[in-house]
Amino acid sequence: MTCADDAERDRVAAFRRALGLEHLIDVHTHFMPQRVLAKVWAYFDAAGPLVGRPWPIMYRQEEAGRVALLRGFGVRAFTSMLYPHKPGMARWLNDWSADFAARTRDCLHTATFFAEPGAADDVRRAVGQGARVFKCHLQVGAYDPNDPVLDEVWSLLADMGLPVVTHCGSGPVPGPYTGPGPIAALLKRHPRLRLIVAHLGMPEYEDFLTLAERHEDVMLDTTMAFTAFSESAAPFPPHARPRLAALRDRILLGTDFPNTPYPYAAALEALTTQDQDDDWLRAVCHDNAARLFGLEEPRGFV
Repeated sequence: MTCADDAERDRVAAFRRALGLEHLIDVHTHFMPQRVLAKVWAYFDAAGPLVGRPWPIMYRQEEAGRVALLRGFGVRAFTSMLYPHKPGMARWLNDWSADFAARTRDCLHTATFFAEPGAADDVRRAVGQGARVFKCHLQVGAYDPNDPVLDEVWSLLADMGLPVVTHCGSGPVPGPYTGPGPIAALLKRHPRLRLIVAHLGMPEYEDFLTLAERHEDVMLDTTMAFTAFSESAAPFPPHARPRLAALRDRILLGTDFPNTPYPYAAALEALTTQDQDDDWLRAVCHDNAARLFGLEEPRGFV
C-alpha cells in the first residue's frame, strides 16, 4: 500500500478501535465486470443525468487492489452490488458475480434481476449458484417494482428470506419509479420482503424510516448518508435522529466503495455526527449484518 493508503487504513483502524470492533461488514460495495465498471466510471466522470453533479471516483485500482483495500480496512464481508440497465443483462452479470464470489472468500455472493420475462428464472438460477443477497436499482433500471413480470421474483425472495438492497430513493436525481410510493405499494403486496433501502432512502429519509417502522423486515443502509458530500445536497433532518436510534437493529453499514468521491474513512466518520451512541455504531457497522447473514461475530480490537 502507498503512504496515502497507510494513512487512511490508520484512520479506519482508529474508528474501529474506538468502538472495540475487530472488523466491519459493508453491505453496499460494487464489484462488476471490468468493462461494465469502466462504463460506470465514465458515466460518473461525465456527471451523467443520473449523477447530476461532479463526482470524482476515489478508488480506481484494478480489482485485486480494491479487494485488498477493503481487507486492509478490516472489512470481513462485503457485497458485489451490480445491476442491469436493460433486458438481457441480469443472467450474465449473475454468472460473473458467482465466479467473483467463488474466488473471493469474503464476498457475500450478490445477484440481480431486471423487469423482464424470465426474471424469476434468473433469480432461481442465481440462488442455485449460491446468491445470498440481491441488488435492485430502480433509478438506473427505470422499472416499476410493481410490474406484474416481477410478481414471482418478489414472492420467491420473500419466501426464501433473501435480502434485496434496493436503490429506491430519489437521490441523486429522481427516476420514474423512485420515491416511497412504489415501495409502499410493493410492501403492501409482499409484506415479508427483506428489503434493505439503500442510502437511507435519500432524500426521502423520513418516508423510508416510516416504512421501516411499519414493516419489521425492512432495513436501511447508510451508503453516503451524513457525509459532507451528501449533506450539501440532501441533509438528514436532525429531528429524525431519535428514529435512527430506535431502528438500531435494522440499519446496516453501506459505503458505495469504490465509487465514492471521498475516502472510505470519511464515510465511517460521518456516522459519528448523528448523536448516536457506541452501541448503535457497533450494531450498524458489524453486528446487524453479522446476524442477517449468519456470520460469526468476533468482538474486540486486535
